[in-house]
Amino acid sequence: MIPLLTLQALEKLLKQRFEEGFLSLKDLPHPSTFKDMDRATQRIVKAIQRREKITIIGDYDVDGVTSTTLMKLFFEEIDYPIQWIIPNRFKDGYGLSATIISRIKGTDLAITVDNGISAVVAAKLCTEAGIELIITDHHLLAPELPEAYAIIDQKQEDCDFPYSEVCGAQIAWYLIASVKNALSIKIDMMSYMELVSIAIIADMMPLQHINRVMVIRGIEALNSSKRPAIRAFFEHAKKESLSAEDIGFFLAPLINSAGRMEDASFAVDFLASTNIYDARVRLDRLIEFNTLRKSTEQSITEKAMQQVNTEDKVIVVYGEDWHEGVVGIVAARVSRAYEKPCIVLSQNEDGVLKGSGRSFGACDLFTITSGAREYLEKFGGHSAAIGLSLKKENLEAFKIILEKNYHLGNYIEEYEDPEVLGKLHFKDINFTLTNLVKQYEPYGQGNPTPKFISTNVEILQVDAMGKEGEHLRFNFSQNDIHMQGVKFKTRESFNVGEKVTISYTINENYFRGNVTLQLMIDKVTI
Repeated sequence: MIPLLTLQALEKLLKQRFEEGFLSLKDLPHPSTFKDMDRATQRIVKAIQRREKITIIGDYDVDGVTSTTLMKLFFEEIDYPIQWIIPNRFKDGYGLSATIISRIKGTDLAITVDNGISAVVAAKLCTEAGIELIITDHHLLAPELPEAYAIIDQKQEDCDFPYSEVCGAQIAWYLIASVKNALSIKIDMMSYMELVSIAIIADMMPLQHINRVMVIRGIEALNSSKRPAIRAFFEHAKKESLSAEDIGFFLAPLINSAGRMEDASFAVDFLASTNIYDARVRLDRLIEFNTLRKSTEQSITEKAMQQVNTEDKVIVVYGEDWHEGVVGIVAARVSRAYEKPCIVLSQNEDGVLKGSGRSFGACDLFTITSGAREYLEKFGGHSAAIGLSLKKENLEAFKIILEKNYHLGNYIEEYEDPEVLGKLHFKDINFTLTNLVKQYEPYGQGNPTPKFISTNVEILQVDAMGKEGEHLRFNFSQNDIHMQGVKFKTRESFNVGEKVTISYTINENYFRGNVTLQLMIDKVTI
């Protein structure tokens, strides 16, 4: 039973998300609290003093791209030449891998950012090639750690850094701060914070503790940034300021699209642009990638939806040559649509199925898939998201094990959305409510935008909108109080006069100097 919500009850629920209260920059832990931070710093300083060859190895998602860009910009600022590499998703696979080693021969010191903690084989190859290795990563540790001169990862048991959920770009930022201090040079670390804020949001870090303040201060820096890439994005978006939502829904997907569709190096080049003309040209390239990503994703999502067996507890679908760069997004879309875990696979010419999975609700997708390892060629991930590959002839047996493990897990299918904070009457939706909600921004992972539910709501009007009629605009009424609502990306149909239950977030809509309240509809139940 969902309780009726008061302002006082809402404020109490939001406060509970921040046990430490709201932190400030002075609360940021010292770089030395990271295990091996001082050791890594001393080695980098020695490499600079000896004029050794340094290579940065990143990753193809937003966190890896921004981490690589941060390191590139820092070394440019201190006028020290380095090499940087972003592995190609399709040719190299993830992070520091055996395929990368031949491309970094002659390197004295290699530094990974946002990857490396599971690169046991590649680390040995580095040792054999005479390359010293510093690993900076934030992911879970594998049973065997790679050989390295230093490993900076807050998830190590003997690491004193107090927060376990930080992203790769934050660790890169800390490493830059530590090296800057060791070199006794002056550098504006806030100019780097703007890129860090993008990575925190894109990598879905909880927007609590230090992550919250780093995002807030990073967005402030973004909104006054002179960086050509950021100015070009402002021009493109026709905006004067950015919010966390703008980053999550618009900027981050643009940066991500290069690695998904071709090569993430294009995104590094964009972020590191030194003039507005180059930035505009490079942004146009990212926009092309993102447009292609959207159409590819839409096409595969439609094909995947046609395969869904609604009797299955874990949805598994596959197709020939489905684009590997978007199967994870498709899995997330199908999962949300059917409110079930979903795995989407692409069959290559060798008959191998490779893809990604996304969980739903309380289901630990990693655990139930791990129980079918005998059928898998490759497998990794965490409870909410996995990557895997298997031979096509093992698919049916794999699906049977998944269903069995799901039932053994005794997962309760969630009919109530855990993000719904309570029931609201339309009479209680006002600017006092939205002003309270704004005090706890930015919203995102770990601090989701407050969602509410209203019952016995009548649909007075419903119209399709958008280029292809893919969105719906509503006029609702409850006890003669009217509210406007919008539901994006839906093909559902509703009738005027129907009484429904709606779940939604509340948005302040600014138009021609007027501000109105609008419901952003998540779900309409008849």
